[in-house]
Amino acid sequence: MKRATRFLLYAFVILTCLPAFAQQTETNRDINRYTLFTGFDYLISPARNLTERGFETDFGVTAKPWLGLGADFSAMGSDIFSGAGTIGGGETVFAPLLTQLGVPPSMLHVPFQSTTYTFAAGPQIYIRKWRAVTFLVRPGLGGIHEKAVIDLSLVAPILTQMRIPVPSSQQSDTQFFFGAGGGFDVNVSRKVGFRFTADWVNTHLFSNLLVPRQNYIRFSIGPTFRWGQLSR
Repeated sequence: MKRATRFLLYAFVILTCLPAFAQQTETNRDINRYTLFTGFDYLISPARNLTERGFETDFGVTAKPWLGLGADFSAMGSDIFSGAGTIGGGETVFAPLLTQLGVPPSMLHVPFQSTTYTFAAGPQIYIRKWRAVTFLVRPGLGGIHEKAVIDLSLVAPILTQMRIPVPSSQQSDTQFFFGAGGGFDVNVSRKVGFRFTADWVNTHLFSNLLVPRQNYIRFSIGPTFRWGQLSR
């Protein structure tokens, strides 16, 4: 996971340092002002073995040929497709108690079902070096909301024995996240493209139960629709 995080951070730094406003093969007359992306998402959180599938919508306004401003919403999980994972005992606030009872925390894996929503807004840098493909990079700043239904059947007897209140099996939390991402558009025509993106974000959901922060990696694919004209 650390290698993947470093790779995405390095890629973001390198791409943002590229001359985004270098000589273009597209003129301003060729560039649309508005962009709407709709596509499918695949979200993973490796530490929790979490995989979710969902849907994303992204609306952007092109301010400069190399700069866009947009807002993104994505929904992933059991409300739309399926999302499930496991929580290792060593990741929870109960790890010291399990150790006291002689139960290795790493041996305990608690399954859960979840639904995740993300909301983000900010700049998007375009690299228009080639007419057929447009590259993009962006910071990841926004909010994440997750609802989880946890199977506590293995944990409840242990906590009851220790006279510790058993947490609710239904958990919900909303937190701020940060990260970075990028991808590219295959330009089918001036008004239609096909987008591939990957984003990494870091946050700390369910801090009442989970000790470490969580890393998420999201892959998106789908069509982009463009209209309007940047300049005349």
